[in-house]
Amino acid sequence: MEKGGDFLARALTARVDSERMLAMGHQGWTSKLAGPAIGPYRQATEAGGVVYLSGQLALDEAGNLQNGSVAEQTRKALERAQSLLKEGGLTLADVVKATVFLIDLKTFPEMNAVYAEFFPQDPPSRSTIQVAGLPKGGAVEIELVARRSKE
Repeated sequence: MEKGGDFLARALTARVDSERMLAMGHQGWTSKLAGPAIGPYRQATEAGGVVYLSGQLALDEAGNLQNGSVAEQTRKALERAQSLLKEGGLTLADVVKATVFLIDLKTFPEMNAVYAEFFPQDPPSRSTIQVAGLPKGGAVEIELVARRSKE
């Protein structure tokens, strides 16, 4: 079990790292294909060569939820994420971490099958979490972190 002091030290280090990234400047963008954000946030933000995508739902270009199976919602969420990455000059191959939020972990195999189509080789690290609910009544939301290659 982690001691309280260790947790505090890690939390302070994370905060200092975040402040450094902000001091380096950050920029954000969106993509027409990804549709509008559903709140006051950036859909994609880059700081220090690291790109953070906000959680993507299965929304159409007008911001309406595309009802359907978890597989269909996973596909649409990943297409939106792919669009945002492309707008920033990146691809899914640049993704280093994914977080998947599901309202029911029993649907994990359905989500996982579609996810594997988008990351057929060298998939990123991933966490999958069951949540009580998602915005607009979605069944799946996917958040990605990518790293810009140094050339």
